[in-house]
Amino acid sequence: MRRIDALGITLGAFALGGITYLVLQLAGLDNLEAGIWSQTLLIGGLVGWLLTYLFRVGTKNMTYNQQLKNYEDAVLEKRLEEMTPEELAKLQAEIAAEKQAKGKSPES
Repeated sequence: MRRIDALGITLGAFALGGITYLVLQLAGLDNLEAGIWSQTLLIGGLVGWLLTYLFRVGTKNMTYNQQLKNYEDAVLEKRLEEMTPEELAKLQAEIAAEKQAKGKSPES
């Protein structure tokens, strides 16, 4: 996210709080009640956003993690493309041997 995006979101949230306050006043609440309810809604939105952020961190669904995974996949794909047919056959044989060893182990 760019700095200007963060500033825009911040100003938008601030404006939304003010608009909520005015709407609640027009709905018949006095200044104090309208202020309390607009702050409650703003804090509730903040806590909701924080929970979604923590969920994305916990599931490793962040932009950096996605970029890193894409980079690693591209590097592995490039290495596979550069391998000779003999090297590919050797790698496939090693993978097959590992699968057989896992299948015969008592832990599986």
